[in-house]
Amino acid sequence: MRLVDSHCHLDDDQFADDRVAAIERARAAGVERMVAIGTGGGPPDLEAGLRLARQYSFIYATVGVHPHDAAKATPETFARLAELAPEAVAIGEIGLDYHYDFSPRDVQRRVFVEQLALAARSRKPVVIHTREAWDDTLAVIREHGLPFGGIMHCFTGGPTEARQALELGFHLSFGGIVTFPKADAVREAAALTPEDRLLIETDAPYLAPVPHRGKRNEPAFIVETVRRLAEARAVAPEHIAAVTTGNFERLFRLG
Repeated sequence: MRLVDSHCHLDDDQFADDRVAAIERARAAGVERMVAIGTGGGPPDLEAGLRLARQYSFIYATVGVHPHDAAKATPETFARLAELAPEAVAIGEIGLDYHYDFSPRDVQRRVFVEQLALAARSRKPVVIHTREAWDDTLAVIREHGLPFGGIMHCFTGGPTEARQALELGFHLSFGGIVTFPKADAVREAAALTPEDRLLIETDAPYLAPVPHRGKRNEPAFIVETVRRLAEARAVAPEHIAAVTTGNFERLFRLG
């Protein structure tokens, strides 16, 4: 199978001792391409993903400020993101997180809107993070639009949320949660997602799929997500691999 991990954090400190080996394991498992999410530890460092993309031809990168780090953003941050955007495949992960509230909610919303505007100017899709902020996240998107598409990353909702996101033009990306025993609603959402809006990811080093629960996640484990997703949609894993790879290429205009 030819696979694409559309969302991983290879810059994370959990890969400090074996980053190269983890990348090699992914390639051996059939993961031909990966997207290194460039939020890192937040501003002023905005190049966490790009450093990896510059090193490996099969790794792509995003740039953006995660909602956790919204309070760190300054006018200089947005100016630098605009300079880096041409080198990235998307702006993200951006959005709202009301679970931890590491940044004040009004600041999160302001930084979110600023980055949506950047994505529109840069003609880039967006990668959305939303946690316990579904209504506000969708309200912001409805107000400001999604002109070049976007990904609802690590989708954790059910059928209702899936339909709402799909109506706005999102791709839905499913990760290890789809393998969890109690994630029936997520599997229902995965089953109803149109084939041309489906993506896969690991969000490594987080949310390792069954049977790797409790371990550090890594891109090679995406194979387990593909298997469970195929079961939920009653198709072959090879079909999921082909469909999600094609969707990735079209969304990011990779030819």
